[in-house]
Amino acid sequence: QVQLVESGGGLVQPGGSLGLSCAASGGVFSPATLGWYRQSPGKEREWVTSTGPYGRTMYADSVKGRFTIYRDNAKNTVSLQMNSLRPEDTDVYYCCYRRHAHYWGRGTQVAVYS
Repeated sequence: QVQLVESGGGLVQPGGSLGLSCAASGGVFSPATLGWYRQSPGKEREWVTSTGPYGRTMYADSVKGRFTIYRDNAKNTVSLQMNSLRPEDTDVYYCCYRRHAHYWGRGTQVAVYS
């Protein structure tokens, strides 16, 4: 059973930066697709970014150029660096591991307020 634990997040002013990290255990890491999603209350979970087993990265248009995903296969971690944050980036962010099935972390809150 894959377990994911997110860390980071918090409160930041618009234009600021935050970093999120996700540590994985219980699964084979390097061949998995790893990603970040976000969700607001009452809304569907939204895909933000992902990185495949060969390092290919993809980003939602809303975060392209501002967010960067990193994976460290030696440490079984995936990180998300978020720059130029906007109030609309306020959400709970979830780490996702996909290999044969989807596994999710419990989420970490990001709040962007003046």
